Amino acid sequence: MLLVTRNIARRQLFTFRRTTKGPLGNMSTTGEFYNLSPIDGSGKPLPFESLKGKVILIVNTASNCGFTPQYLQLEAMYKKFKDQDFIVLGFPCNQFGHQEPGSDVEIQSFCTARYQTTFPIMKKIDVNGPKEDPVYKYLKSQKPGMLGLKGIKWNFEKFLVDRNGNVVERYPSLTNPSSIEPVIEQLLKETD
Repeated sequence: MLLVTRNIARRQLFTFRRTTKGPLGNMSTTGEFYNLSPIDGSGKPLPFESLKGKVILIVNTASNCGFTPQYLQLEAMYKKFKDQDFIVLGFPCNQFGHQEPGSDVEIQSFCTARYQTTFPIMKKIDVNGPKEDPVYKYLKSQKPGMLGLKGIKWNFEKFLVDRNGNVVERYPSLTNPSSIEPVIEQLLKETD
């Protein structure tokens, strides 16, 4: 399975390199991304403007999902690359099988106690439907899923954002975070 996901990541990196033209490529302007300001797990805003220049992996998470052990890989990746301007943002969501029923305080406690997460875990949100968070509305508009469908299918879908605020890739839940590392490494090498 790991070999398959690594091959997928390599193909996606090749596709990314082939379809972009410089830092902004064929992608939309980034002002809208940096205008977003979601709420973190302690109730404070996190202006995305403060993340300019970072490569960002955004993941919708859940504590009681078969994919929950991905927290280990997400944390390992965060620790490996955080000093190179990389950040992981976890957005808890209870829309899929009610697998994130806890409060924001309970979610924070679970993530730090069980998986020793140090990357930001945001306030619990909706990623689909009439109450979807503006972050996910934007991400889905920039990178629809298979067949152009925009909806998030399940917990632990991942969006990768480059240093300029461009959403460069969307990964399904089955994608192991560690298999994305080659793409992250390439994005970290790129400068404005």
